[in-house]
Formats: sequence, structure tokens, C-alpha cells
Amino acid sequence: MTDKIQESEYDAILRQAVAVIDRTKSMVATTMCAAIGTAHWEIGKLLHDRKVESKHGSGVVNRLSYDLKQRYPQMGVSPRNLWDMKKFYERFCNSDPKLRQAVAVLPWGHILTLMRKFGEDDNAILYYAQEIISKGWNRELLSSAISLKMHIMKIDPSDNNFQQTLPATQAMFANEVFRSGYNLGFLGVKDPILETELETRLVEKVKQFLLELGRGFTYIGNQYVLEYNGKRSKVDMLFFHRGLHCLVAIDLKIGEFKPEYAGKMNYYLSLLDRLERRDDENRSIGIILCAEKDRVEVELALEDMGKPIGVADYQLIVPQEELKKVVAEEVEAFGKELPIRSES
Repeated sequence: MTDKIQESEYDAILRQAVAVIDRTKSMVATTMCAAIGTAHWEIGKLLHDRKVESKHGSGVVNRLSYDLKQRYPQMGVSPRNLWDMKKFYERFCNSDPKLRQAVAVLPWGHILTLMRKFGEDDNAILYYAQEIISKGWNRELLSSAISLKMHIMKIDPSDNNFQQTLPATQAMFANEVFRSGYNLGFLGVKDPILETELETRLVEKVKQFLLELGRGFTYIGNQYVLEYNGKRSKVDMLFFHRGLHCLVAIDLKIGEFKPEYAGKMNYYLSLLDRLERRDDENRSIGIILCAEKDRVEVELALEDMGKPIGVADYQLIVPQEELKKVVAEEVEAFGKELPIRSES
């Protein structure tokens, strides 16, 4: 029957089927994590209640680890893990119930990462715990989100249509990769400039732009020519993202967002998918980078678009506090070349 169904209809069926399977897998994983988390919590409580401390209790913990391994060889009960269970209990035993409940169903590796990265910061841990639960982040995605300081700069879902146009897992990843705003203060721009000049400066400082975008981006070119049906179109900047495994087109605008920009980007993405995308690559993604945007207007413009498109705004001048931080970092890194973070 599939040969009688239009490709777009089949893609919709496939996306929905994948979403169902992903949700089911997530439910099973959550149930298992909750059971394992309960075991870790109870063992940590046991060590706490028995007042087993690292200074005098290493022999007890080592012996306990050995005996538990004999009975449960597949369970992580190394001495280090047992101490981590005690820390886990002590860290959250007096926390707000909402935080405890969120952390309790997380994979053990995620819990350790959050404890190590955020210490006593309940708000940050709660934010990431909720994101892990709702979006099914693996540890790689969690680490990427932490490096992007997602708990500080949250992405408004109305700035893109990824959830409607991409498979669930890729949509989740794309939402973490692309920001709703970018700071281009490193360009040294203080006044409005032409798009061509802005693009030229971006190309000249592509290393910094890649750093601003985040990990995983590989720069392909600017004014990238796409020829089809006797006509030539040019994409302002073209990248490839290794984690998303897709082409990323960026359209630069010096003014505020206009709905027609979305239609133009939709056309570019159709050309990229038809002319440049390889069989093993995911659908191309487009980002429209504007000086300003109205979120309601963006949401309406993207509502019925068939291609994955995001809209972000940019700042041309670095805020004072951020500028101080940048200067301090530059002084510290004096004499060293700033590396390109192009690996996912």
C-alpha cells in the first residue's frame, strides 16, 4: 500500500510511529530507573543511618561491595558507587519533595552528573531533572545542555517548529542545539550595518561564530549556490552539524523578522534536501537570524511550514557584565590560540 501513499503522508505516519515507540521506551526506562533509584536511596540511607564514614568505614564499604557483587554481579555496587549512594541520600533527604521525586526517576549516571556539576543548586538540578524526564535526554545531551547553560537561557518553543517537522528524538536535540538568541558582540559592531557586511564579518570570524553556535558545527561556506530548474539560489551560510547529522542553512537579516522570510527558508531547505542531502543524512534545518522578532508572528509564520525552521535574534553589542567576563577570559588565555569546538 505504501506505493499508493504520497511521500509526505508516509513521513507523517513514520514520525508518529517513531514517537509512539520512543514514548513507550521512555516509560519502560523511567520505571526501571525509579526501581534502581529506590535501591540506591535505601542503601545510601542505610550507610547514613549506620554512620559509616569514609575516614573509618572504608573497610566496611569494601567488604559490603565484595559481598553484594557475589550476589548481584550485574549491579553497580563498587565501593565508589556505594559511597555515591550515601552522598545521594544525604544530598536530597532534606530537599523539597518535588525535587526528590524528580531526581528519584533519573538514571544513576545522570544523578551523579547533576550532583557533581551543581552541588547545592536545587533550582538547576530540578530544571535538568524535569528536562531529562520530559525529553529523554541521554548523558551526552545532558552534558551538552549543561555546557550551553540551558537552565539560565531557556529556549521558547514558539521560536521554531522542530516538534512538528522532525522525528521526536531529533527535534529534542535540535531544541538543545539552537538558541533563541545569539550574541555577536565579538564582531565589533556598534551601529546597524548591511547584511552583506554582517555576513562578511561572520565569515571572517567563523571560529567565533562556531563557538557561539555551540558544539558540533562544521562550516561549509557562505553564499552557497543551489541551482535547480535553470535558476540559482544562494544560502547566506551553510553548516553541517555532526550530532544532528544534517545540513544547517542560516539566513541573515539586519532588520526585524518578516513572515515571508520563513517561506524563503522553506524553499532553500527543499533545494538542499533535493540537491545536497545524502541518503544517510537527516532533513536539513534552517535558522533565520534577525535583529528582532515578535514571537507571536514567528509562531504564526511557522505554523504550517513543512520544513524544520527556527528563528533567532542577535545582539550586536556585548552586555557590560558579559564583556568583563570575555576580557578576563582573554587575559587568562593570552598567548594561546582559541580552539574550535567542532566536535560533538
